[in-house]
Amino acid sequence: MYQLHRHIAPTSLSLALLLALAAGAHAQDATPAPAADKAKNLGPVIVTGTRADNRTESSSLTPIDVVSAKVLQETGTTELTTALARIIPSLTFPRPAAADTADSQRPAQLRGLSPDQVLVLVNGKRWHPGAILLTNGVLGRGSQAVDLNTIPMAAIDHIEVLRDGASAQYGSDAIAGVINVVLKGGAKGGSVELGGGQYSAGDGRLWQGSANFALPLNNDQGWLRFTVQNGHQDYTNRAGPNRTRAWEGTTQRYGDPVVGDHNLFLNGQYNITPAVELYAFGHIGKRDSTSPAFFRNLANSNSVPSIYPNGYLPLENSDSLDRSLVLGVRGKTSGGWRWDVSANYGGNRVSYATNQSVNRAFLHDFGYSPTSFHDGILSASQQAFDVDIAKEFSTGWLPNPVTLAFGAEYLRQTYKIVAGDLPSYYTGTSGVSGGAQGFGGFQPANAGAHARHDVAEYISLETNLTDKLGSSLSVRHENYSDFGSTTSGALAGRYDFTDRFALRASASTGFRAPSLAQQNYSYISSLFFGAGNSLGLPPGIYNTGIVPSTSQVATLLGGQALKPEKSHNYTVGAVWNPIDPLNISIDLYQITIDNRIVLSSNLATNSAKVHNYLVANGVTNLNYSGIAYFTNAVNTRTRGVDLVGSYRFDLGNYGTLQTTLSYNYNKNKVTDVKANPAILNTLGLNLKRIDRRDQYGLLADTTPRSKLILNGLYSIDRWSVSGTLTRYGKFTSYNSTSAQFDQTFGSKWLLDLAVNYNLDRWTFSLGADNVFNTYPDRVIPANDNSGTLPYSVFSPFGFNGAYVYGKVAYRW
Repeated sequence: MYQLHRHIAPTSLSLALLLALAAGAHAQDATPAPAADKAKNLGPVIVTGTRADNRTESSSLTPIDVVSAKVLQETGTTELTTALARIIPSLTFPRPAAADTADSQRPAQLRGLSPDQVLVLVNGKRWHPGAILLTNGVLGRGSQAVDLNTIPMAAIDHIEVLRDGASAQYGSDAIAGVINVVLKGGAKGGSVELGGGQYSAGDGRLWQGSANFALPLNNDQGWLRFTVQNGHQDYTNRAGPNRTRAWEGTTQRYGDPVVGDHNLFLNGQYNITPAVELYAFGHIGKRDSTSPAFFRNLANSNSVPSIYPNGYLPLENSDSLDRSLVLGVRGKTSGGWRWDVSANYGGNRVSYATNQSVNRAFLHDFGYSPTSFHDGILSASQQAFDVDIAKEFSTGWLPNPVTLAFGAEYLRQTYKIVAGDLPSYYTGTSGVSGGAQGFGGFQPANAGAHARHDVAEYISLETNLTDKLGSSLSVRHENYSDFGSTTSGALAGRYDFTDRFALRASASTGFRAPSLAQQNYSYISSLFFGAGNSLGLPPGIYNTGIVPSTSQVATLLGGQALKPEKSHNYTVGAVWNPIDPLNISIDLYQITIDNRIVLSSNLATNSAKVHNYLVANGVTNLNYSGIAYFTNAVNTRTRGVDLVGSYRFDLGNYGTLQTTLSYNYNKNKVTDVKANPAILNTLGLNLKRIDRRDQYGLLADTTPRSKLILNGLYSIDRWSVSGTLTRYGKFTSYNSTSAQFDQTFGSKWLLDLAVNYNLDRWTFSLGADNVFNTYPDRVIPANDNSGTLPYSVFSPFGFNGAYVYGKVAYRW
């Protein structure tokens, strides 16, 4: 397989040619290897999923995609995760809205699994997760994921996406796969780019500028490369008027947030000796994001006419500071030993504020209330120290060298919650709703600092047992300070029947440690609950609380200490290069996960029976109508197939046409739900540890089962025309308690087009995403909050409509 391309030419000829590739397509470089060099030129050397130094993409034992910087740029988007979702069909990037600040650190999903079941590396080093825990009813609910959009695309040389479990190589989180971002290096080359655009509805105006350049060090003994990025995006709004108060017009905001983004990335290397080099990379990034809460009209119980005579829309602000630094020394001894010793720090800090709001309890008790509130701070960090050693050994009984690799890692992780100012969380005893409306502050009872450490060791062997049979074996042991030890293993093999056809297969075990946020997060928020909600209340906005599973109130309602998730991955596939321009691969996979960690349903605490039970056991402060906690509630199974391939047409004087087709079918299913804690059955039938929204939806069919990408690039002289046609399969939104309110949304086709003109070192681009202004189906009236939320937050492509943009770039 070759590097991924993303675009298709917007002509009927190109579409016909793409459809003719019945076996599916994988993107590739514009210039395929000549037939005579097939055995030697197998594409780029990869570093993900292998410890050997000569394994290429085409000879990989497991399915891996290599996405070049050029392909990322051709997607037209400024977001790294959006670009990957337009290239790799098994990767999805939903755009949640009306879910507190979930839209400020949007997560990516691989194979429909949780965002925190994908391991992210940068230059092969573990990248840190964000501080935000997704707690509302969005895809990825309950995960503390890595924010890939903290990495500017201008800093990236290529990305390697391993579509296989890799806990035996890398440790926790690598259940669905691994995304390894490889940064640009060297002292030569650079770019400056400026772009902007807006949606056809007239909003969401965006601009972004970036520069990437390098400085040589000490007569080319080393280099230091800089990437600077600065940008801003206005909000989008696809809300409708409240049909019960149509005279007010559209008062809600529903769409993308306002975002200001600033980033500085460094990557450097210095040759200490001819065989030893010092390297370092890191960044500092700041993102300021403002998202709307729900509009409080005058009929709402939380309206305050004395301050807001026409109602009010609270605005939730998250100010994110992201930092990282990796420093290491690596080299190779005269005896052939490769070694790498590194230290790694990464952290994310998010400061919350609520503006255009009020605390009704504070107003009642003191006669006034602030309208802006500091709600508190979330912080997450990790520090790692790694030692990696490898060497190729020749043996008399094997025809090829054996790569022996072993190493160790010390990993320390922290999570911290800082309480907000008193008015942000004040409740009082009047019974009037307390806390800042929209996003109440973290209370002192929520605050705390938590830490743990892990010591890991691994060993792996990799070789070609014969000239046709390659194999690898990996084992990794981990010992976490909070839950104990675990061991993972992996076995992979590949048999090349000819230079053009091979079969490959792998089997592995894996795990994911419960994050510190999942173990210790505590918060109270206001959410809209529609008809048939799990609280058993009429539709409306209610306060709900998330508490640690080992807290007093959670334990009384069935909570237990979290255990690590355990997985089994199986993959079998084929790689076929029938003729030089055509590359095809197919991989079937199954992933089973036991003790999967999910956020429980909202357990209603509003009934007299539950209230009296909690009070009798010492819980008296219940500033919420329901609580949730994390629990090892389910076992799941994922089955699917990836089809990837490519074909390049050389049209002579009429240019070249690079066509690609890729397809993913993925089915997630909850195979077992752990028995409901006895106390929940005693207190009421509506108290379920996990409800049907999660069981059938968020963990299964709310992510489309299928995704098809047809794309290509037509180039002639200075011009190129690119396009992508994507089909998103249907998906279903499940109600928490009643099938009456379930809704299935139909499949949709989206077309992206762009025209590029190259003049010397300049490139000028004009493009449009979602050319035909396609929207998802509208939400049924029972679920649209009286018409104000007309589209589903689960739409895999959002609901902003067509986007038009222009870019100009200078490269050297």
